[in-house]
Amino acid sequence: MTEKTMTIREMCDAFDVTPRTLRFYEAKELLFPIREGQKRLFTKRDRARLKLILRGKRFGFSLEEIRQLLDLYDMGDQQQTQLARTYDIARDRLADMERQRDELTEAIDELKDQLKWGEKMIASMNMTKKAAE
Repeated sequence: MTEKTMTIREMCDAFDVTPRTLRFYEAKELLFPIREGQKRLFTKRDRARLKLILRGKRFGFSLEEIRQLLDLYDMGDQQQTQLARTYDIARDRLADMERQRDELTEAIDELKDQLKWGEKMIASMNMTKKAAE
């Protein structure tokens, strides 16, 4: 092995993930560490894949989408297919996120209006109560 490998602990520290997460990604065939008995050694390729996995998860890609995108890397077309497919999925995901943001903004505004109404009602009730005393 000419390239530097990392242990599971080093990977956890470098990427702020748990050993369970790394084993899960390995079980889902997203990472392929070198196995030496019970020991796992992660290569530069594994590190690059994990970086992409974590980025994809942050953007809301499913693990299946991430796996499919990673599998396109070795197609031999200088990653053209991989990049094009990633672009399409990312564009769709961005549209979903913007739609969710708009819905959330609308809900926040509506809740703020309800809170203002509630404040007025409480203040009115308190004034009525004080006037009656």
